[in-house]
Amino acid sequence: MDRNRIGMDAERRASEWLCSQGLSLLQRNARCRLGEIDLIMQDGDQIVFVEVRARAGKYFGGAAASVDWRKQQKLIQAARFLLSRNPHWSTYPCRFDVLAFEGDSETTPPIWYKDAFRP
Repeated sequence: MDRNRIGMDAERRASEWLCSQGLSLLQRNARCRLGEIDLIMQDGDQIVFVEVRARAGKYFGGAAASVDWRKQQKLIQAARFLLSRNPHWSTYPCRFDVLAFEGDSETTPPIWYKDAFRP
């Protein structure tokens, strides 16, 4: 399976899993000139920008560790841009979550880092 297919599958699984946890999907693969947000979800009164990562193992710190400072800054910039284009979202508090899949198993639940970083 190629990297794009693995990423799309991880995003699909993440969306389904987060919905089973009570979140609602607002948008998938939100692209703008500043970057891409994998999933935009609503958790009660919060807008949640979700970065989905999948890794076969925990090499080099694992999936969550790959969301380094530079990636966080890109996500923050993209989220700000998307909020400016969707003013109805800007009235809600926001947070950034990371959902990490590690291993090859379809049955392994993800590791959910709520409020993983702040702007």
